[in-house]
Amino acid sequence: MPPMRRVSLSENWKFKEAEAPASQWLPVSQFPTNIHLDLMHHGLIPDPYLAKNEKAVQWVGEKSWMYKTTVDLPGLWPGQKVVIAFEGLDTHATVLLNNQKLLEVDDMFIPERLDITKQMNPAINELRIVFHSDPSRLAVRKAQYHYGWDWGPTLMTNGPWRPIHLEVYTSRIADLCFNAEVEQSLKAADISVHCEVEGEASGVRFDVSLKNKGLISAMAEVVDGRASATFRTQNPELWYPARYGPQPLYKVKATLFVEGNVCDWKIKRVGMRRAEVVQRGLEGEPGTTFFFRINNIPIFCGGSNWIPADMFIPRISPSRYRSWIRLAAEGNQSMIRIWGGGIYEEQAFYDACDEFGVLMWQDFPFACGNYPANEDFLSLVKREATANVKRLRHHPCIVIWAGNNEDYQYRETENLDYDPQDSNPSNWLKSNFPARYIYEKILPDVIRDLVPNTYYHFGSPFGGETTTDKTIGDIHQWNVWHGSQESYQDWDKLGGRFVAEFGMAAFPSVKTIDSYLLKGKEDPERHPQSSTIDFHHKAAGGERRLATYLVENIPYAHSPLEYYVYCTQLMQAECFATAFRLWKRAWQGPGREYCGGALAWQLDDC
Repeated sequence: MPPMRRVSLSENWKFKEAEAPASQWLPVSQFPTNIHLDLMHHGLIPDPYLAKNEKAVQWVGEKSWMYKTTVDLPGLWPGQKVVIAFEGLDTHATVLLNNQKLLEVDDMFIPERLDITKQMNPAINELRIVFHSDPSRLAVRKAQYHYGWDWGPTLMTNGPWRPIHLEVYTSRIADLCFNAEVEQSLKAADISVHCEVEGEASGVRFDVSLKNKGLISAMAEVVDGRASATFRTQNPELWYPARYGPQPLYKVKATLFVEGNVCDWKIKRVGMRRAEVVQRGLEGEPGTTFFFRINNIPIFCGGSNWIPADMFIPRISPSRYRSWIRLAAEGNQSMIRIWGGGIYEEQAFYDACDEFGVLMWQDFPFACGNYPANEDFLSLVKREATANVKRLRHHPCIVIWAGNNEDYQYRETENLDYDPQDSNPSNWLKSNFPARYIYEKILPDVIRDLVPNTYYHFGSPFGGETTTDKTIGDIHQWNVWHGSQESYQDWDKLGGRFVAEFGMAAFPSVKTIDSYLLKGKEDPERHPQSSTIDFHHKAAGGERRLATYLVENIPYAHSPLEYYVYCTQLMQAECFATAFRLWKRAWQGPGREYCGGALAWQLDDC
């Protein structure tokens, strides 16, 4: 029996407006893609990043769009089937093959698979995907930042944003899971490797290697669609954060056999390490610690937050991700937090964090709202969480999953129901804060089942009686820049056990400003407080707040623009430096870890 074949469906794609009879089919700009990239490619919309073009392209997100390509039927052996696999469709989509509806999609984060063997014609087949618009936010499992945020534009994308391919097989490895329990002594580790198998198979061979040297090999029988093997290894080479040790990555390979023939294989790179979130009492202060301990080493996690690096994810290359992570590592950042208003990032992002030794705080993508909790939505959330935790759980860089960004803070602002003593999930669904069921029931259950050794945090911020409690859990400290607009020289009075967000705005480089002004250096809008520059600032009242912090700290002038930009950046640099200096001083050793980390807002921009 031949091994599985994977055929990329990346060629001959065309698109058009779905409900406009006069609309013509046009070739896509790239694949994967989204509608804005394709429309820009053909000059049908201006670049929304330039000037105020964002306003001129809002109609795009209000329309339905259709993509199509042709698919050849691969040659099949007896017993083989053809499955079409969608790694990501953004977001409400109807999939048709030869005008027959195959699938309805309602979540851009869930990979979908469908057996199409019986629907395939012997000759040419036409695959069409219709993407529908939806102006709501909280009820749609779509990247929340697409709806606009206080740092970026509103661009409602849709399209096939991740790869699509065919798989031809009789049996396959559906999932490969690796887990290493490193002893506290660090001198030994118990390793378990598991496979989920689809179809009939006789066995799986597991191979573990490091630096191309085979270390472990074992055969396992497939029983009820699963195969497992356990090992014990002495003196494992452990994965450490940068500057604390090396980042060795083992290669784990599972090979599937049917009657002695190889029919599929899967490879993952993994790291062995102990990772703990330490919450214990403190000397001389109330509350508990909140810090990370990796391989028995307490780590002060100085770092930053990460938002999606582009409004149009398909055009972010692996090398671009790698450059960002290298920049963070070379800047001595220990941790990056993937903010909950974005996406579960691409594998290239996590691969780079594994290689450079950058710890990862991963939010589930819920942000700043009260999400619904009807049965269909809860089922969708569980499928989404399960699929993505499985997809990412092999990465040693991920040391914490958090349920959301600022949803508990939103609950406080809106005075929604929350009784911390009520441990009955059914009651939560009857309250006016039913999303609690997602963060305290569905998501922790998924984490417990799939990555029980990784810490789960209900949300960020979360900890004490309120989300602003500086003595327990983590906080988002926005009383500098936002809120009460305190002096940044007082960061030491504003800290917490772990500061997962804080920040200060500044102007981007002059090169960036010149790139979005239509006439560059000659543009009449090339001055502070111009309507175009203010349009790109996004934060409401940002110019006024920036002026407040400038006048308090820097002798500045509006002209020339280069000098004003320099003043804002100098003030921002002093603000961040002050925060890190003061909070690192609160990292005072065992029993006195009064601040365990600080993550600046933000590493990147888009």
